[in-house]
Amino acid sequence: MTAPAATAHSVPDLANLGIEVHHRHRLADPGQGLQEWHIRVLDGEREVGSLRAARCLYYSAGNLAERMTDHGGLCALAADRLLTPDGGPTHELEDAVEQPGNFLVLDRLDIQAPFDDQTVVTTVVAEVIDRLTDNYYAVVLPRTGRDDGTRLLARAATELAAEEFDNDLQLIDTCLAKPEEAAARARARFASRVQYPHLDEEDEEGWSEADDEGVLTARTAAVLRLAGEELSALARQEAAALGDEPLPRGAGGVFGRLPAITLRRDGQWRKQMARAFDDLAGDLQAAGENWMGPRCTGEEMALHLMIDQARSITANRPNAVRDLVANLPHSSADYDWRGCSEDLFEDHDVLMLFDAQLDGMEAPDSDIRQAMGMVNLAADEWFEPFSADNARDPDRGFRR
Repeated sequence: MTAPAATAHSVPDLANLGIEVHHRHRLADPGQGLQEWHIRVLDGEREVGSLRAARCLYYSAGNLAERMTDHGGLCALAADRLLTPDGGPTHELEDAVEQPGNFLVLDRLDIQAPFDDQTVVTTVVAEVIDRLTDNYYAVVLPRTGRDDGTRLLARAATELAAEEFDNDLQLIDTCLAKPEEAAARARARFASRVQYPHLDEEDEEGWSEADDEGVLTARTAAVLRLAGEELSALARQEAAALGDEPLPRGAGGVFGRLPAITLRRDGQWRKQMARAFDDLAGDLQAAGENWMGPRCTGEEMALHLMIDQARSITANRPNAVRDLVANLPHSSADYDWRGCSEDLFEDHDVLMLFDAQLDGMEAPDSDIRQAMGMVNLAADEWFEPFSADNARDPDRGFRR
């Protein structure tokens, strides 16, 4: 039976999409410094696209400019624009990247419908860059294109934080953090498309980084709130069962995931920790301009656990997430849990409590604590507000 032809409105099933990266080198080839790589885009075992990559190693070849020119295409154009006639980097290249040395040139993209999708192409490019480069590469991509494949590559470069080099080239400097952050956003967006293949196309086309409200989007806040509610319920159950009994190292459950300095806390302390999840979940009910962030050390730790729980929910319970966010707007920043871990905190001092080599740093007279200006790290200080102006109502009680 012949499968129906894909239409312009087909929804691609991305769950089985992957890439294979191949490099072949002839032993008789005297040339050094330029490696040609072929990337196959696969839907299961079926090839649905291909991409050519040239890895150009400046310090491995005295004739790199000639090799790149002979390679043709975007590689030849890059040699002309980025290297001097004697093979050294141009002043423009030295101004454009931190470590001008090696290049990865990506061109000749050919991808079949319905996988000729910007989310797919951007994620493929991000994965290829991750596999074929380190921190000392300038990735070269086209700025514009006359064919669909080149236009998709050019857009992928922009989405991955490339900088315009001239009218024809864009460069991604792998030494910088911004491209890495952009790649993480691209992967998160692709994961969302896998989970929600029927995402409205108009919503997706309307996405732009400038329109994002930050990492705490409506859908992200909803899942994070669910995580807080679930952890609060578990923590209340554990607190009731444990009472004032200490926990052994390596214990499971919510309280077993906390730093060792909390293992001997009493039942009242554990009830306060359970309430920290509740307080944050309540704040997330009105996320956005009203989000004030964690207000004490206990809430900082609670939020870290909530982000981990939310990551698990989106990865393992797509049906629950779909129902939860059905009436909420889409955003390109939805479910960016790495971004949440970075942006929703003033600092990450509380995570240092997990480092056994820093035992004792929470004490008020600790040299580390005093030198770094840390506050409220001792377990009995966890629920003291960072600011009296931002303190919660001390009479708000506990959920049962």
